[in-house]
Amino acid sequence: MIRKAVGQAIREMGHQFVLGRTIDEAVKRGAKLAKLGYRFSYDMLGEAALTAGDARTYFDAYSAAIRDLGAVSTSQDIRENPGISVKLSALHPRYEFGQRERVLRELVASTRTLARQAAKAGMGFNIDAEEADRLDLSLDVIEAVLRDPDLAGWDGFGVVVQAYSKRAGPILDWLYTLTKSLDRRIMVRLVKGAYWDSEIKRAQVEGLAGFPVFTRKAATDASYILCARALLGMGDRIYAQFATHNAHTVAAIVEMAPDLQGFEFQRLQGMGETLHRLVLAREGTRCRIYAPVGTHRDLLAYLVRRLLENGANSSFVNQIVDEDVAPEQVAADPFSVIGDGELSASGAVLRPGDLYAERRNSRGWDLHERGDVEEITDARAGFQKAEWRAEAMIAGALAGGESVAVFNPADGSDQVGELRMACEQDAEEALACGRDWGEALPEDRANVLRQVADLYEENFGELFALLAREAGKTPADAISELREAVDFLRYYADEGQGLGQARLRGIIACISPWNFPLAIFTGQIAAALAAGNGVVAKPAEATSIVAWRAVNLFYQAGVPSDVLQFLPGRGAVIGARLSGDRRIAGVCFTGSTATAQAINRAMAKGMAPDAPLIAETGGLNAMIVDSTALPEQAIRDIIAGAFQSAGQRCSATRMLYLQEDIAEPFLNMLFGAMDELVVGDPWQFATDLGPVIDAAAKDGIEAHIEVARAQGRVMKRVVVPDGGSFVAPTVLRVSGIADLEREVFGPVLHVASFAAHELDDVVNAINATGFGLTFGMHSRIDDRVEQVTSRLNVGNIYINRNQIGAVVGSQPFGGEGMSGTGPKAGGPSYVARFTREEPIDCGSARGRFAAFDDVQVALDQAAKPQAKRLFVNSLPGPTGESNQLSVFGRGTVLCLGPTREAALEQQEIARANGCETVVVAEGSVLGDRLDYGHLGALFGFDLVALWAAPEDLYAACVALAGRDGRIIGLASGHELAAKCRLERHVCIDTTAAGGNARLLAEAG
Repeated sequence: MIRKAVGQAIREMGHQFVLGRTIDEAVKRGAKLAKLGYRFSYDMLGEAALTAGDARTYFDAYSAAIRDLGAVSTSQDIRENPGISVKLSALHPRYEFGQRERVLRELVASTRTLARQAAKAGMGFNIDAEEADRLDLSLDVIEAVLRDPDLAGWDGFGVVVQAYSKRAGPILDWLYTLTKSLDRRIMVRLVKGAYWDSEIKRAQVEGLAGFPVFTRKAATDASYILCARALLGMGDRIYAQFATHNAHTVAAIVEMAPDLQGFEFQRLQGMGETLHRLVLAREGTRCRIYAPVGTHRDLLAYLVRRLLENGANSSFVNQIVDEDVAPEQVAADPFSVIGDGELSASGAVLRPGDLYAERRNSRGWDLHERGDVEEITDARAGFQKAEWRAEAMIAGALAGGESVAVFNPADGSDQVGELRMACEQDAEEALACGRDWGEALPEDRANVLRQVADLYEENFGELFALLAREAGKTPADAISELREAVDFLRYYADEGQGLGQARLRGIIACISPWNFPLAIFTGQIAAALAAGNGVVAKPAEATSIVAWRAVNLFYQAGVPSDVLQFLPGRGAVIGARLSGDRRIAGVCFTGSTATAQAINRAMAKGMAPDAPLIAETGGLNAMIVDSTALPEQAIRDIIAGAFQSAGQRCSATRMLYLQEDIAEPFLNMLFGAMDELVVGDPWQFATDLGPVIDAAAKDGIEAHIEVARAQGRVMKRVVVPDGGSFVAPTVLRVSGIADLEREVFGPVLHVASFAAHELDDVVNAINATGFGLTFGMHSRIDDRVEQVTSRLNVGNIYINRNQIGAVVGSQPFGGEGMSGTGPKAGGPSYVARFTREEPIDCGSARGRFAAFDDVQVALDQAAKPQAKRLFVNSLPGPTGESNQLSVFGRGTVLCLGPTREAALEQQEIARANGCETVVVAEGSVLGDRLDYGHLGALFGFDLVALWAAPEDLYAACVALAGRDGRIIGLASGHELAAKCRLERHVCIDTTAAGGNARLLAEAG
């Protein structure tokens, strides 16, 4: 019943805004209006091509439409004939600046073929405007097609220009100059612009210097009038087509025009009928109707966009029917509205650099913009063949260990440099000579970290080159990594300054991974230093030169060399030494779950019991796509999540669940999109993904794929270059996430299908893995999203977007269970974990031991299926995105006193922070004390609270560290409240249904 009603409503709206399902139907339906003097420009509905097959389908549809329209193009005056609008993004699956050479080779050819067909038919042929990041490329294609000598003498080639673009005026000048040089006449359709909110969001997300569009509605209206005046002065070469529903704009054009027959107005099908009927009757101007053609399947995105645009309170169409809006406001002169204010500024729109209030956003580079690409090219040029010499940097004398040559994982003949490893003697010297940074004021430490951030941005060319050659990072990955590192520095500087003179811990060992050799390496160090600690940094062996260069920039900014020491070396030597030395006050680690567990055990035996392990580990990250998802959007996000960075992100999409209703066509589209991926040299701007980190990683991934191949489960692989450590992006069939025995750290996506009624079973299976890092879901049903997300034990959840690329301060990152200890990196609780609360010593436990079975029963009874939410914070971020950080109780706390008073206080703190409790302490029902050895075998608890003598804490730590699976912490003092809490973040793309209604409404 509901489906029928919704379907009928969509059909009714479709009938209003879409002229017909086919060209033939549209022509017949428009016949009555044609007799009244209206002409039509037909637009074939549909999304951009995602695959080569999509592009062929759209090409065939355009060609067929031109053929059909040619039959009714009977006038010698092309202005009297129908026209067609063509989207270049529909004719090529990789219509983007990075693929420029391919686009100019392939897209120009297909567009030229259609243009010749339209010229032969004597009809109009318009190139539609699209997003600003495609503008340069669009102009290249337009010029190449227009230069075709076969199109000489045809006046029907058209270009759409968007007045909200800050480049609209220069584009008109460029077009006019081009037509004069080619001795051609063209048509130009001037529109306000259709992607305003997405342009705002993209500029904010990418950290661009400004917006490509005006952010005030009045500024766009003023720009439109100025562009219209310019076009009216270009009538010898350009036939102007003014698409508008704004009566003031129409009146201005009529007033400015020297010849009312020298241009035409345009309106959208279903809109502006009264205005343009009056103008047609009173002024005798021409009017063309922009008429979408397509089936209901292709209607939704177009329909939502029209409704959002015209439902916004700043829209003329909205205001004209709103009786609360005065006529003077409806017809207001946009130049008067602007006044002396800044032309492009709107208070409702935050500039990209100002998203995070007082903290300056990291600088971005636009890889779709020629100037930024040239800037990167020039800045990297001197480092394309450079070789670096890196070694340990410590406060004492350096002994040094073995030297190893470092090679580019994409090209084994490209030597990046040489690394001299640290030896165990160097580690001992560093620990003996190192100190904390407590003598510096918090604001001074913060300012030094901000200076490091500035130096990172100033040295972007060298860092980009190193990330490409040592780590296999593409330009896009290098940009995002540098930006994350800069954001960490500035965010932790603010957090550390906000803590004031908190109690520092001492020297922190920071052990970082190779997959984010700059960002994670920097984030760990910055957080520890911001809290006043000293740092001994041990980078991954594979990417130690990147880390070495970063440390040099820390020194250049003013971090003392005995506060930050650099120890590159073998994990079995340096990592093991740092993990078990009592002079280390805590360890910050990012890497595998197994290594985190090994570090935890070493710390339990060698360090103080209150030394924290702040660990972020791996995950078996799943995404669910249901039958309501937008396939094109979901596939773009899956491609990014599974294959960007060659799948070498801990947050990457490893497991895809597809609702069985859509699985087959969805996979066909996914496989077609995978065929468009460019795997190759990460130095090149056209490359989508580079190599995995080394030959050993490649061999391990290929072995996993080979097992699947032998079982007939390989569904898709793409072609990769010979040489280098390249692994083909691969899709494997599985029955579910339980089939994944381990995290495969590479470009491998596992796929299973599910029935709609099995959704809860899928969630249970994801939770059963014990991992809880990231999760993604594509669905347009809010209740279904809530059904899933409310039951997941996952640290970071992403809805209707990809599940990688967490942003500091906006999407704090980190998992739970076997995916990490918390707190989240880039979040409000992180720096505080590097400060110290004194342990509380209530002596040793005495009295009767509790029976193991009795304690286990009590734990079973205390367990709750879902964590208790304590509060939610909304975090800043770009427009069109919701970022909610929720704090939950961690679960069940085992309160071990040892005294009755201590246990009661522990219980009170735990319950106040959303946790259940089981008490084993002096006078408790279960017993007066627990055999600490039982901590290694009991299950069902999430934290231990013990305020006891050092020897008791040591025994408890060793027992807890001996457990398999997730790491369970010990709270030995007043940090209990913080440790009782865990954080979960949910990020939702609120524009997934087609646009940002709130922003459109607010930005007048």
